[in-house]
Amino acid sequence: MSKPEFFVTPGYGEKKLALHHYTQAVKIDNRVEIAGQGGWNDDDEYPEAIADEIVRAFENVERTLALTGATWEHVIHVNSYHLPMDGEALEVMVERFRHYMPDQAPIWTCIGVPALGDPRMRVEIRVTAVLPE
Repeated sequence: MSKPEFFVTPGYGEKKLALHHYTQAVKIDNRVEIAGQGGWNDDDEYPEAIADEIVRAFENVERTLALTGATWEHVIHVNSYHLPMDGEALEVMVERFRHYMPDQAPIWTCIGVPALGDPRMRVEIRVTAVLPE
Protein backbone atom coordinates (compact mmCIF):
# COMPACT_ATOMS: atom_id res chain seq x y z
CA MET A 1 0.00 0.00 0.00
CA SER A 2 1.27 3.43 -0.92
CA LYS A 3 1.40 6.42 1.38
CA PRO A 4 -1.93 8.30 1.66
CA GLU A 5 -2.11 11.52 -0.38
CA PHE A 6 -4.41 14.21 1.04
CA PHE A 7 -6.21 16.90 -0.96
CA VAL A 8 -7.63 20.28 0.01
CA THR A 9 -10.25 21.78 -2.29
CA PRO A 10 -9.26 25.37 -3.16
CA GLY A 11 -11.62 27.91 -1.60
CA TYR A 12 -13.96 26.24 0.85
CA GLY A 13 -11.58 23.34 1.54
CA GLU A 14 -8.83 25.71 2.60
CA LYS A 15 -11.26 27.39 5.01
CA LYS A 16 -12.43 24.04 6.42
CA LEU A 17 -8.82 22.98 6.96
CA ALA A 18 -7.97 26.20 8.81
CA LEU A 19 -11.13 26.16 10.94
CA HIS A 20 -11.69 22.46 11.57
CA HIS A 21 -8.36 20.76 10.74
CA TYR A 22 -9.55 18.28 8.10
CA THR A 23 -8.95 17.73 4.41
CA GLN A 24 -11.52 17.08 1.70
CA ALA A 25 -10.09 13.90 0.16
CA VAL A 26 -7.54 11.13 0.51
CA LYS A 27 -6.15 8.84 -2.17
CA ILE A 28 -4.47 5.55 -1.35
CA ASP A 29 -3.30 3.60 -4.37
CA ASN A 30 -6.31 3.72 -6.72
CA ARG A 31 -8.95 4.30 -4.02
CA VAL A 32 -10.33 7.77 -3.31
CA GLU A 33 -12.37 8.70 -0.24
CA ILE A 34 -13.82 12.17 0.12
CA ALA A 35 -15.16 13.90 3.20
CA GLY A 36 -18.84 14.72 3.25
CA GLN A 37 -19.53 17.65 0.95
CA GLY A 38 -22.25 20.15 1.73
CA GLY A 39 -24.07 22.58 -0.50
CA TRP A 40 -21.88 25.53 0.48
CA ASN A 41 -20.04 27.90 -1.81
CA ASP A 42 -16.52 29.28 -1.31
CA ASP A 43 -17.94 32.00 0.97
CA ASP A 44 -19.61 29.34 3.17
CA GLU A 45 -23.11 30.37 2.05
CA TYR A 46 -25.97 27.94 1.44
CA PRO A 47 -28.87 28.19 -1.01
CA GLU A 48 -32.37 28.70 0.37
CA ALA A 49 -33.97 25.81 -1.54
CA ILE A 50 -33.06 22.26 -0.55
CA ALA A 51 -32.95 21.24 -4.22
CA ASP A 52 -30.32 23.90 -4.92
CA GLU A 53 -28.32 22.83 -1.88
CA ILE A 54 -28.26 19.23 -3.12
CA VAL A 55 -27.24 20.32 -6.62
CA ARG A 56 -24.38 22.36 -5.18
CA ALA A 57 -23.29 19.48 -2.92
CA PHE A 58 -23.01 17.26 -6.01
CA GLU A 59 -20.96 19.99 -7.71
CA ASN A 60 -18.67 20.12 -4.66
CA VAL A 61 -18.25 16.33 -4.79
CA GLU A 62 -17.28 16.62 -8.46
CA ARG A 63 -14.86 19.46 -7.70
CA THR A 64 -13.19 17.49 -4.92
CA LEU A 65 -13.00 14.27 -6.95
CA ALA A 66 -11.27 16.17 -9.76
CA LEU A 67 -8.38 17.06 -7.44
CA THR A 68 -7.59 13.37 -7.09
CA GLY A 69 -7.94 12.52 -10.79
CA ALA A 70 -11.33 10.90 -10.25
CA THR A 71 -14.74 11.68 -11.72
CA TRP A 72 -18.29 10.55 -11.02
CA GLU A 73 -17.57 7.69 -13.45
CA HIS A 74 -15.26 6.20 -10.81
CA VAL A 75 -17.73 6.47 -7.90
CA ILE A 76 -18.77 3.13 -6.44
CA HIS A 77 -20.37 4.16 -3.12
CA VAL A 78 -22.40 7.15 -1.96
CA ASN A 79 -23.47 8.01 1.58
CA SER A 80 -25.96 10.86 1.87
CA TYR A 81 -27.14 12.42 5.10
CA HIS A 82 -30.35 14.45 5.10
CA LEU A 83 -32.12 16.88 7.37
CA PRO A 84 -35.02 16.63 6.83
CA MET A 85 -35.52 13.36 5.01
CA ASP A 86 -38.29 14.01 2.52
CA GLY A 87 -39.53 13.11 -0.92
CA GLU A 88 -38.16 16.23 -2.61
CA ALA A 89 -34.63 15.56 -1.38
CA LEU A 90 -34.80 11.96 -2.57
CA GLU A 91 -36.12 13.00 -5.98
CA VAL A 92 -33.29 15.49 -6.44
CA MET A 93 -30.70 12.93 -5.30
CA VAL A 94 -31.95 10.37 -7.83
CA GLU A 95 -32.04 13.00 -10.59
CA ARG A 96 -28.43 13.96 -9.80
CA PHE A 97 -27.37 10.28 -9.82
CA ARG A 98 -28.87 9.90 -13.29
CA HIS A 99 -27.22 13.13 -14.42
CA TYR A 100 -23.72 12.35 -13.14
CA MET A 101 -23.72 8.55 -13.46
CA PRO A 102 -26.04 7.66 -16.36
CA ASP A 103 -24.24 4.39 -17.12
CA GLN A 104 -23.85 3.06 -13.58
CA ALA A 105 -25.70 2.88 -10.31
CA PRO A 106 -23.44 3.06 -7.24
CA ILE A 107 -24.29 1.51 -3.93
CA TRP A 108 -26.07 4.15 -1.84
CA THR A 109 -26.76 4.57 1.85
CA CYS A 110 -29.28 7.35 2.48
CA ILE A 111 -29.72 8.40 6.10
CA GLY A 112 -32.01 10.90 7.81
CA VAL A 113 -30.21 12.58 10.67
CA PRO A 114 -31.20 15.03 13.46
CA ALA A 115 -28.23 17.36 12.77
CA LEU A 116 -25.17 17.85 10.56
CA GLY A 117 -21.81 19.49 11.27
CA ASP A 118 -23.07 22.99 10.47
CA PRO A 119 -26.57 23.98 11.66
CA ARG A 120 -27.25 25.56 8.24
CA MET A 121 -26.64 22.27 6.40
CA ARG A 122 -29.50 20.07 5.25
CA VAL A 123 -27.50 17.60 3.14
CA GLU A 124 -24.03 16.08 3.17
CA ILE A 125 -22.72 13.72 0.49
CA ARG A 126 -19.69 11.46 0.90
CA VAL A 127 -18.36 9.15 -1.82
CA THR A 128 -15.80 6.45 -2.48
CA ALA A 129 -14.24 6.16 -5.93
CA VAL A 130 -11.91 3.58 -7.47
CA LEU A 131 -9.62 4.64 -10.30
CA PRO A 132 -8.53 2.18 -13.00
CA GLU A 133 -5.19 0.58 -12.18
